[in-house]
This record gives sequence, structure tokens and C-alpha cells, in this order.
Amino acid sequence: MPRAGLTTERVVRAAADLADEKGFVAVTASAVARLFDVRAASLYTHVAGTDDLRTRVALLALEELADLAAAAVAGRARADALVAFANVYRDYARTHPGRYDATRLRLDATTAAASAGGRHAALTRAILRGYGLAGDDETHAVRLVGSVLHGYASLELAGSFDHSDPPGDTTWPRILDGLDRMLRTWTDTDRS
Repeated sequence: MPRAGLTTERVVRAAADLADEKGFVAVTASAVARLFDVRAASLYTHVAGTDDLRTRVALLALEELADLAAAAVAGRARADALVAFANVYRDYARTHPGRYDATRLRLDATTAAASAGGRHAALTRAILRGYGLAGDDETHAVRLVGSVLHGYASLELAGSFDHSDPPGDTTWPRILDGLDRMLRTWTDTDRS
């Protein structure tokens, strides 16, 4: 019988909060059970174990981030959409570092296909269509945008920009401006 008050949603949200506070690697069934003052076995009615719990945190984070990104880019195009999209990723990483880390958890193909990950790709592709990109150019540009956003956020979270001037906050808009200029001139040419 499930412990009174425990639900899958409460367990996953507690795990996500723990990830933000202590880091995604701190998310274990045992650690979350301690938050509820229960044995880890009490969670198994709601999650199958630590791997399942971490996957559920990743799915929650992907969903939250996709919702925020979709709202931010609605009605925007090109540079406006790109900047809004990028700022959502950076802000989410800063506000929810553990959840953000969870978004990069490698999911099995079935879970990934059912996740909000596809929404992230669709949003990125919609932004890139505003630049006139399609086909392989669009795919390459999706990878570029993802690399820039995730790379910068990861380096910033790790403190990589803390010990040099100018501050990272002044670099970020310049990077987005450069990315916008690059995308405006991105063409499908033979690069072999």
C-alpha cells in the first residue's frame, strides 16, 4: 500500500528540487526517501529505483524547459526568437542547475521519442526556418545552436568565466549577435 501523501509527482518534484540544491548526481532513491522520512522501498510504488527517478527528473526538466521556450519564442522571428530561446536556456540553467543537468541525461530511444526533447528540436527548427534554412543546413544549424547554448551554460555553471574580465553577462549578448549573423549567412554549399 502506498505511503499516505506520497505520489509519483511529489517524489519526482522532490528529486528535481534535490538536484537543484545538491546536483543531479545526488539524486538517488535513498536520498529522496530521506526527504520524506521513509525507507527507499516506500518509493518503489512510485518509481522503479534511482535510474527511473533520474529519468523522470530529466523528463520533467525537458517538459518545463520546452514550455518556457515555447512561450518565449511565440510571435517572434529570427534574431528576436533566437535571443528569447537562448535566454530561456541560460536562465533555466542558472535557476535550476540540477534540472538543467538532467536535461542532458542520455535516454533510451523509446523514452527520448516520447519526451519533450522533440519539442526542443521543433522549436529550434522553427527559429531556423526564419533564417531560410532547411534540409541538411537546418540540421547542421540545430547542432550549432544546441552546442552554443549548452556549451556556454555548462561552462558558466562550472564557473569557467568567473576569473576573467569582461564578465560573462557581457559576452552572452555578443555570442548571440554573432550566432545571428552566422545564421543569416549560412548556406548549403559543398564542403567536401
